[in-house]
Amino acid sequence: MEKLEDAIKKWLTANRTTGTLFLQRLVQERSIRGEESKAQAIIIEKLRQIGLQLDIWEIGSKELTSHPIFSSDRKEFRGNPNVVGIWKGAGNGRSMILNGHIDVVPEGDLDEWENDPYSGTIRDGKLYGRGATDMKGGTVSLLLAIEAIKNCGIKLKGDVIFQSVIEEESGGAGTLAAVLRGYKADGAIIPEPTNMKLFPKQQGSMWFRIKVKGRSAHGGTRYEGVSAIEKMIFLIKELQKLEMSRNLKVNDPLYEETPIPIPINIGKFYSGQWPSSVPDVAVIEGRMGVAPNETMENAEKEMEACLAKLAKKDLWFAENPPVIEWFGGRWQPGSLDTSHTLIQSVSRSFQKIKGTEPVIEASPWGTDGGILSSTGQTPVVVFGPGVTEAAHDINEYIVLDDVFEAAEVIALTLLDWCGVENKGGENHRRN
Repeated sequence: MEKLEDAIKKWLTANRTTGTLFLQRLVQERSIRGEESKAQAIIIEKLRQIGLQLDIWEIGSKELTSHPIFSSDRKEFRGNPNVVGIWKGAGNGRSMILNGHIDVVPEGDLDEWENDPYSGTIRDGKLYGRGATDMKGGTVSLLLAIEAIKNCGIKLKGDVIFQSVIEEESGGAGTLAAVLRGYKADGAIIPEPTNMKLFPKQQGSMWFRIKVKGRSAHGGTRYEGVSAIEKMIFLIKELQKLEMSRNLKVNDPLYEETPIPIPINIGKFYSGQWPSSVPDVAVIEGRMGVAPNETMENAEKEMEACLAKLAKKDLWFAENPPVIEWFGGRWQPGSLDTSHTLIQSVSRSFQKIKGTEPVIEASPWGTDGGILSSTGQTPVVVFGPGVTEAAHDINEYIVLDDVFEAAEVIALTLLDWCGVENKGGENHRRN
């Protein structure tokens, strides 16, 4: 009798061209924020083809928007649904959520791309395009894993819940909506671009906006004014000191290879309206990293305390304190013990496919894993085929071999985690 693992490998090999074309089609559909519907339609078509039970709904309910961890500046969700495909198990097995997000970040400077961002160009074993690595490649790995198991005639004992959610890139409202709809499980895999590493811990993060006042004056007599830009530069230097002190407290071996485990990044800086005037207002917007074992509230308090201390270092700030606003995206931190059975299950499957132990690290960025683990009470491991450094970058790409290897690892994990039952109702004996 053919081993189940061999049957899955054979199916994935035989369907490599079909799987690649499906990924190409998904990447070619632009699905930036607010325009996710057409890509979701492709997902829906595939789920119907596989034979999963569908649940399609538009998020934005009062239950969602009033939830304590809901964070989104999006005003309209209509027309861009969440999509879930359910494969009910035979019973008496552990359930698994396979969570992927369909939204992608904007393309950036189009002139910097070698090809159209949505060309789906395939070259030298790589598929190029916005979203290829973050994270449509991972989503296709999930679907290939399910499809391989089903087409090999294998019946799982536990339920498999596939999720294609919106809004991950803006704070996770889609996954939160799925949790509030009742989707929880004994375990979850999120195939974000990890370079085929396992991330049991995810950094949280949140966006901030800081406004600093100055005093306007003519540029020719700038000494009569107070430059908001110069005051903001002083403030930024203090934030850099805060970043350093916060990272010195991170003592986790999973962050050994990460230069700055929880960064404070300044993403935008704007000030002034006229070259010959002293600017009276300066504003920065940025992202603050939150350690996996830290609360969002603690991180906020540390930032706010740093700003409050400015008054003792510069009299201008004593009379004109900076104003901070927490806005937009917020990604909850998440943490899973490396000895957890889910980590062990994925690791065993990885070893069978790759012949070596997986590298286990902490995620350098936030994911929807924090929502699944903290609010959904579902253990999460982040593991996927994407190229970490290519995410959000121009000429984004994914290695096609990794997409199919990840699918194989995930398929074997489902066999191990959910359990297998044959057509006669007797358990398959795993070799």
